[in-house]
Amino acid sequence: MYELSGKVKLVMDEQTFGSGFNKREFVVTTAEEKYPQDIKFETVKDKTSLLDGLKEGDDVTVSFDVRGREWKGNYYVNLNAWKIVSGAPAAGGEEPPLDYYDNNAEAEEEDVPF
Repeated sequence: MYELSGKVKLVMDEQTFGSGFNKREFVVTTAEEKYPQDIKFETVKDKTSLLDGLKEGDDVTVSFDVRGREWKGNYYVNLNAWKIVSGAPAAGGEEPPLDYYDNNAEAEEEDVPF
């Protein structure tokens, strides 16, 4: 597992392929002062919903895996995001306020009338 923090630069539209496979890509710009980097991530299948509500300029921390494959003698690497936490970390190292990991399903379940 790897983690990277930065600002969302771009959120792309979902792509669906003939096989039924779907993916959605996004770019995060790292916060290095001298040489910030634009890093492209992808979400696949049901994880594409992680990007719902995410917008350019949001501060995020992305948890991801590195995936590699060979096709016709060429090698490809993808950064497969599986968790996106939006918002700057709170003081004291607490979790940021908004977690896109499961599209806020837990928050909806805990919705009480008082």
